[in-house]
Amino acid sequence: MKFRYAILIPLLSLMALHSALAAKKVSPETVAGAVTVNTLEAKKLFDQGAIFLDVRSNRDWEAGRIPGSKHLELKKVFNQQSLSAVASPEQKLLIYCNSTGCTRSSKACKKAVEWGYKNVYYYRLGFPTWQSKGYAVE
Repeated sequence: MKFRYAILIPLLSLMALHSALAAKKVSPETVAGAVTVNTLEAKKLFDQGAIFLDVRSNRDWEAGRIPGSKHLELKKVFNQQSLSAVASPEQKLLIYCNSTGCTRSSKACKKAVEWGYKNVYYYRLGFPTWQSKGYAVE
């Protein structure tokens, strides 16, 4: 009986660890049809007047954002109609959320591409990295 427990307890521990690691969200590094940009490239697009779209929660939006960004909360507001009110399919559109642990921007980029947007930029590093580089926030 002790032998069973000696095997069972480590096995259950390993399964629990695996589940915990699998549950952690990590955004994809790329999105088909979108261009993944780093913070310097995002800043260049900002300076060029690209439309910045924040798809974070309302609470995150209220806490701070990249100046001039449009806000379409992914889970409640973001859809083809709301996006078309913010940008046309030909405009440069940079989409961001809260860094690599947030999958909202990748999901929004995927949808934008599916809806025919041709100049979609995926800023995977998101608002926290933008802010940490000392770029303007509001």
